[in-house]
Amino acid sequence: MLTLNLLPDTLAVCRLSPDAAIPDWALASDFYSITRTADELSIVCHQRDVPDDVQREGDWRCLKVQGPLDFSMTGVMASLATPLAAAGISLFVISTFDTDYLLVKQDTLQATIAALGRAGHSITGYRDDGTTTSVQ
Repeated sequence: MLTLNLLPDTLAVCRLSPDAAIPDWALASDFYSITRTADELSIVCHQRDVPDDVQREGDWRCLKVQGPLDFSMTGVMASLATPLAAAGISLFVISTFDTDYLLVKQDTLQATIAALGRAGHSITGYRDDGTTTSVQ
């Protein structure tokens, strides 16, 4: 099965207008993802960096799938999403060239860890008491 690393920071998913410039605060994080479509500019970054007046959904925690993952691998997201769906946990996914990042709400983190563990996945950077270690 897969090994996932819990990243230490709390993230926010932000929505800006499709023609907005990429703001400096988005680039201040050591983890960020930027997607522009005809409908929106979507930014995922450290919650602490987002100004109060920006539309956002906060309190996301990020689990990084240990990679790199080969593009020929199939079922990676299904093996993560299926046990979370069965547990009633919503998710937000970011994929990069090397791996996938699974975002879940902070208040579902313990249930997420339990559901993924039951599915045979292992999580690093997380302690049973709900605290995290500094795994990147």
